[in-house]
Amino acid sequence: MFTAGGFHLVHVKGHPAHRVDAPILAVSPHSSFFDVLLIVVMGAPSIVAKGEVTKIPFFAKYIDYTQPVYVWREDPNSRQNTIQEIKNRATSKEDWPQIMIFPEGTCTNRSCLITFKPGAFYPGVPVQPVIIRYNNRIDSFTWTWDGPGALKMLWVTLCQFHNFCELEYLPVYTPSEEEKQDAKLFASNVRQVMADALGVPVADYTYDDCRLMHKAKLKNLPYQTGLIEFQKLRQRLGLNLKNVEEELLDQYADIAISDGQITLPDFARYLGIPESEPALVDLFKLYDKDNSNTIDFREYLVGYCQYAKPANNEDTLRCAFKLFDRGGKGRILLRDLIKALRASLDMTQEETERIFKQTDQDNKGYITYEDFEAHAKRKPEYAKIFLTYQESIKNGTRPRTAHLPPPGKKKAD
Repeated sequence: MFTAGGFHLVHVKGHPAHRVDAPILAVSPHSSFFDVLLIVVMGAPSIVAKGEVTKIPFFAKYIDYTQPVYVWREDPNSRQNTIQEIKNRATSKEDWPQIMIFPEGTCTNRSCLITFKPGAFYPGVPVQPVIIRYNNRIDSFTWTWDGPGALKMLWVTLCQFHNFCELEYLPVYTPSEEEKQDAKLFASNVRQVMADALGVPVADYTYDDCRLMHKAKLKNLPYQTGLIEFQKLRQRLGLNLKNVEEELLDQYADIAISDGQITLPDFARYLGIPESEPALVDLFKLYDKDNSNTIDFREYLVGYCQYAKPANNEDTLRCAFKLFDRGGKGRILLRDLIKALRASLDMTQEETERIFKQTDQDNKGYITYEDFEAHAKRKPEYAKIFLTYQESIKNGTRPRTAHLPPPGKKKAD
């Protein structure tokens, strides 16, 4: 099948280790659905794959043949279950196949190696790094979240007479005692070995960052920074997730009553961070798009809701309504609705005005959140606002409410 697709020969360098010497194979860079070719070349090792691959016609049966370990990303217990299964197989005396893992956890464009997930390294057993190269002049293989779709990539690849693929086995990496106790250190050191062999840099991006970058792109933010910088800067400032959202919204009720415009000194005071902190200045600039030296602090809080609860639009929308509700009376004016929907859903002023007019049929001059929700659910064109929320309830996978941090709250040492 792969021969018909132009992969007439896969060049193999190095020597594959026996399972006894290296129970786990760490393969990078993961950049394409064509990487499944390795399953054939490497003798059908067990793979760790996302559960969604079970829905792929035809290929799913071949993957099942390898006795895979599936990761179900919507299951909060799946991560721990996966790690435990990897440990059990890697340390088992039974004749399990080697476990093949793409430690990056997502497809990249091969220009660097992003942060390795530690799952393959928790067992603390020797790992054989394996690197992949696609050497065609025309790159028709790279399949990432921000690029051509799978069918287009497949078609362009089939149009090439020969597709060059190279597989290189690096020497087995045996962890030190320190690495056995620290899976992240183990993963980082293996990544560096592979990056050196590939001649590419490493980058501190993760699968979760790709999700956040996608969100930033949808919001028309510069997604090379955008929500990624938002997250990284918050981490540098020591602001992490805490279960105090309602309390925080109460503390910032005065901002909702006012126009929410604050300066850098105010921003520093609300977060309890020194004004001279460079990361605080960078975070402030993310929201000061017009270089006015002021930002709407409510937009920052809504942005945090999106970061903390990326899969739940209704919670983000409720957060926006609370923050833009002048006086805390449970109702919102048109000018504030425009700001709230722009901050939470990136909705245009014209669309917001149309929604407001259709919702405020009694011409009261204001609407409540319940008015807006009822109107949106009656209109098919706005159903997307609540689609994720309803699906999460239906599937029983609605995330726990993630809450905003209190001012000045720091990470525990």
